Amino acid sequence: MKKLLFINPNKWGRGITPIWITSHFSVLKDKFDVKLFDCTFYSNWTDNEIIFNTSNKQYLPTEYSNSVIFNQNNIYDELQSVIDEFKPDAIFWSAISSHIHGEGEYVNIQYGHELLSKIRTNGAKLITAGLQATASPKTILQKYPKIDYLISGESEFVLLEFMNNINNNDMLEKIDGLSFIKNNKFTKNKPQKIISNLDSIPPYDYGLFVKQIFLRAYNGKVLNALDYEMSRGCIYTCSYCVETVIQNYYNFKDTTKRGALSNHKLYLRSKSPERIYNELVDLKSKFKIDLVRCQDTNFLTINKKVLKGLESLILDKPLDLKFYIETRPEGINENTVKLLKNLGVDGVGMGIELSGQEFSENNLNRFADQKKIIDAFQILKKNKIKRTSYNIIGLPNQDEQSIINTIEFNKLLKPDNITVAFYSPYLGTNEQVKSTKLNYFENYEEKVDGQLRSLSKNSLLSVEKLNFYKKNFSDLVMNA
Repeated sequence: MKKLLFINPNKWGRGITPIWITSHFSVLKDKFDVKLFDCTFYSNWTDNEIIFNTSNKQYLPTEYSNSVIFNQNNIYDELQSVIDEFKPDAIFWSAISSHIHGEGEYVNIQYGHELLSKIRTNGAKLITAGLQATASPKTILQKYPKIDYLISGESEFVLLEFMNNINNNDMLEKIDGLSFIKNNKFTKNKPQKIISNLDSIPPYDYGLFVKQIFLRAYNGKVLNALDYEMSRGCIYTCSYCVETVIQNYYNFKDTTKRGALSNHKLYLRSKSPERIYNELVDLKSKFKIDLVRCQDTNFLTINKKVLKGLESLILDKPLDLKFYIETRPEGINENTVKLLKNLGVDGVGMGIELSGQEFSENNLNRFADQKKIIDAFQILKKNKIKRTSYNIIGLPNQDEQSIINTIEFNKLLKPDNITVAFYSPYLGTNEQVKSTKLNYFENYEEKVDGQLRSLSKNSLLSVEKLNFYKKNFSDLVMNA
């Protein structure tokens, strides 16, 4: 039986259950011997995002650090031992799912390459995927020469075909969605078909993860939790968002004047309500989870028949689970809040980004009426659903007054939690192209991480000033 090694290059030092691992494992596990090397809890690898964001009051203090055990061994030595003993035919370490919101997914390609560049891979074919592989495969293959093959777009069934043909290079190199360099020549095959029916992926399997990966800091407590997707895709085309990279790859380019895809019904896909319900019942039983972190890009644009169908199933036989979702404020109203409460939604994260509506519309292709944002926060509060505001600092052409205005707007909203991200120039987005032309960033930036660091050379906002606002944003909102 052919062997495939997954690597999870997570540097955040906290529990994340990457959805791509669960979906790819479910597709491949019956045909191949699949193993996971998870980097999450190696002391000489992690940046410990929990400590960083608790210190700036983005998170409430918890006992999380006392609840998990970190591995003090050298990560490179341990990965080498796994490769030597397992003898994989291929190694795979990054992919696209709905889990694209900023928990380190974007830089998986760099971090996986960093690990594998320092050890022997013993002839295993190195194949990876993800957002950067979708945006510019030629750039990635040139910058990271140890990679043999890239998959652009959704990769579950492409990886299956790759493994089925791993010993037949002629067949392998014709697979749709694949890119590679051979004899100094770059080849990019035509895009594979989008996965139009998510139920065609077998039930996602979380069995590769160790027990402590499910521990999650949440509102001052440590709960058992996992990341989950009901859907893929977003109907909006915000110029800074990596979602647009996936949209462009699959040729969804026609948009309305209000920044939405014209043919979004073909792009936004979801599992059936029965599939979602049964999957969650099984996951709760197996892993004793308390919280489901829904990674759907915009929860309330999931097909209403799916959400209503799921609501009926949960009302008939409650799951006794808390859900944390992300959505846009304009989707929140009295009817949708009733739906959320029936589903068991405990918290909602919503992108504010910055307060200037004119700036958002003219610079970010994001159309979100400020009154609707205010109303959404009030409706959720009235219905006792926790509210988290998402904010971005350091956007191209953003000045300090814009950050101050965003702080004032958050005071008006009075969110239960606040997150602040450094603007990150995601390869292939319109905002990344703009920021490069403005000389805020290099043409290609390594180690991008919106939570941990800014790489900006912005003359309007220095890194020192951005770090000040990252550290003090919550205090300036809550304690003014």
